[in-house]
Amino acid sequence: MALSDRQNQILNWVQQEDALLVEDMVARFNVSSQTIRKDINLLAERHLVRRTHGGVAPLSSTENLPFDHRQLLNGESKATIAARVAEIIPDGASVFLGIGTTVEYVAKALVSHQHLQVFTNNLTVASIFGRYPHIRVRVLAGKLRHRHYDLVGEETLIGLRQYYFDYGVLGCGGLDEAQGVLDFDPEEAAVSRVLVDQSRHSLLVADRHKWGRKAMARVHDFSAIDQIFTDELSEKQKQLLTLHGVQIQLCS
Repeated sequence: MALSDRQNQILNWVQQEDALLVEDMVARFNVSSQTIRKDINLLAERHLVRRTHGGVAPLSSTENLPFDHRQLLNGESKATIAARVAEIIPDGASVFLGIGTTVEYVAKALVSHQHLQVFTNNLTVASIFGRYPHIRVRVLAGKLRHRHYDLVGEETLIGLRQYYFDYGVLGCGGLDEAQGVLDFDPEEAAVSRVLVDQSRHSLLVADRHKWGRKAMARVHDFSAIDQIFTDELSEKQKQLLTLHGVQIQLCS
């Protein structure tokens, strides 16, 4: 069952904070405390947040939400970002599509392209292209992460290093003004790090809610990324990315 817009906003907000209080949510959304508590109950029952005294907190800084839960978040923004990425990638290109739900949207946006050679460790991406025999797909070996439907580990890294892709498309767990691109799992971060190194053009796809999220594993400084595709940036964020030489693609 899809989340309501308010529940979606609460889930994005709590991942950028150590904790949220009921009264803060009441003030922001201009609803009763009873309404907020119903939202909290639903999110907690679906294992999307952790209850605290007087409010909620994110589940962890070391583990992202499961893949099927992340699919509920910010779908419209992800689809818009994906459509812009598909405009950049030409027919006949070699593309690595990495981990994450926004990358899944990119896969859906690429299905009408011709003569693509797609590489991936994302099993959902592979299943999307399974219905389109005109697109060649190679799935790298690795260790299955059951909660996220992807493959990681040394086998995946070895496979990645055998190629040099025209385009590498990566998602992320978080964006930090000082630390750059972050993820939750060190093995996930390692895959993204090698993906950037093995791509002529590295394309980061991340909606505005990734800023400030409490992910612990560093992927790269912003200077390693060629382009970022996102739905919204503050002026400070634009200046920071420009300073690091990142080309900004605002998608709205």
